[in-house]
Amino acid sequence: MPLLIIGLILFLGSHSVRIFAPAWRERQIERFGRGPWRVMHSVASLVGLILLVWGYQTARQDPTVVWLPPYGMNHLAILLNFFTFVLFAAYFVPAGRLKPALGHPMVLAVKVWALAHLLANGTLNDIVLFGAFLVWAIADYALLRRRDRQSGIVRVRGPVRNDILAVVLGAVLWAVILFWLHRAVVGVSPLY
Repeated sequence: MPLLIIGLILFLGSHSVRIFAPAWRERQIERFGRGPWRVMHSVASLVGLILLVWGYQTARQDPTVVWLPPYGMNHLAILLNFFTFVLFAAYFVPAGRLKPALGHPMVLAVKVWALAHLLANGTLNDIVLFGAFLVWAIADYALLRRRDRQSGIVRVRGPVRNDILAVVLGAVLWAVILFWLHRAVVGVSPLY
């Protein structure tokens, strides 16, 4: 569990600097330069990701069960993750109606993903991992939306076909992960 916690601190911490310490971030960019700053940020994120995956996998070997999810929670998680991947795809495709309305679809995708996994899993390592991501995403989204309002950011709406593209791409990604990749990478199928 310590590796999981250290990994979460590094990964989520490196992804929080822009939101929670923007002035410090700008000073570091001025001090080191944008390129070196990106390298340092990427290295911290990668090391954090490796540690949290390693720590999570280690904790799964001897799990502490906190609660048993009620019947049907894995089905709800599968449904919620469909929306996760639509939001994820919406982040990458050009703006339609959805992306400007949501503002930050990637952060919303993290929220839905974390909530879905919390509902379907009840071990301590699941609660620590997905709970940390959920808390981070809630705080990050609120701060980003407040910053958007304060800055007067207006996002231009695009054609509906871009939303359709996001739904199609999200559905394909969801199906690939649901039917193949989740089991191949995580070792557990969400379908059982």
